[in-house]
Amino acid sequence: MAQTSGNLSGHMQPPPPSGGRFSVDLQSLPSLSNLPSPLQIFQMVRNSLRPWAVFFNINNFKTAVSMQRLNSRVIRNLSYFQANYVFIFFVLMIYCLITAPCILLVILAAAFGCHKLRVRNSNITIVGQQLTPSQQIIALNLATAPVLFLVGAGAVLFWTLGASCFVIAMHAIFYNIDAIVTEENEGFLAQVV
Repeated sequence: MAQTSGNLSGHMQPPPPSGGRFSVDLQSLPSLSNLPSPLQIFQMVRNSLRPWAVFFNINNFKTAVSMQRLNSRVIRNLSYFQANYVFIFFVLMIYCLITAPCILLVILAAAFGCHKLRVRNSNITIVGQQLTPSQQIIALNLATAPVLFLVGAGAVLFWTLGASCFVIAMHAIFYNIDAIVTEENEGFLAQVV
């Protein structure tokens, strides 16, 4: 075998010392300021709702002729009535929260805590780390998650998702979108809303 030689000398610097074995740089967390607030999401959904008289028009509920037509119908219904479907999900979620008072109390307590942290608007130091108000709110919400799980929020969430998916799927499968939207004006209607 041929022997090779090379100069491997150099100046190596050890990594800078960290705060510990599991230290996290909390300043590097992404900013959540560009996310829309729940009120803004609600306004966007409300502004793009289709008329409920059209949504619930029983004369437009028919079975599809073929699987190809059914696939097209479901895709077009999901696109056309998207805001209505989101609204149905929100209504079912509110119904679940009203019927599960423990979950509602935990959510209200977390919202009150977040409000107090936002109003106070001061940094605190925990274990040598400075926490900004937004990081404090994230920590409070993370601490609330196990409590929500203990009071049954997981079951409520999955019931809401299941019921919403069932209602939305039934509407999207049986609602004949061709009765109100034709290929020519579908693009125009999408641009108007």
